Amino acid sequence: MSRIGKAPIAIPSGVSITVSDKNLVTIKGPKGELTQQVDRDITIAQEDGNIVVTRPTEQKKHKALHGLYRALINNMVVGVTEGYKTTQELVGVGYRASNTGNTLELTLGFSHQIVFVLPKEITVSTTAEKGKNPTIILESADKQLIGQVAAKIRGFRKPEPYKGKGVKFAGEVLRRKAGKSAKK
Repeated sequence: MSRIGKAPIAIPSGVSITVSDKNLVTIKGPKGELTQQVDRDITIAQEDGNIVVTRPTEQKKHKALHGLYRALINNMVVGVTEGYKTTQELVGVGYRASNTGNTLELTLGFSHQIVFVLPKEITVSTTAEKGKNPTIILESADKQLIGQVAAKIRGFRKPEPYKGKGVKFAGEVLRRKAGKSAKK
């Protein structure tokens, strides 16, 4: 049996869960509301303050879906109670970030500024302290969406391996290359 799939998901106080007859799971909490369509073969039930995900057979497909949907539902529960936060740094001379509402303006060494409109589910804040790299902080209840948006921002200027310039996640360790060595 799937070790991830068989673990029950504890429902914290203040969180309500509804499962429709078409296996649409809706979770409401203090940070928002999330929905996930679950495969019709997978069964989701509430027992003793926990969510239990079960599968009908031992087929490889059902085993894979069992763990997947249990992990997705757990991420939704954590998202509506605590939320998710991603921090990115801009490394490079003249690299800047600023935001007005949900619009992020990036200066990344191109001839033009990049204006990126974020989804309404994500809140963004930027900081620029003297002597430190500018940072972008994204917060949301949806783990999948925040990861996708953070990857899109990183894709505007990926860190290069020689000097490490670009947009990187806070705490990310980059593989550096030596560059050219002088002839003797």
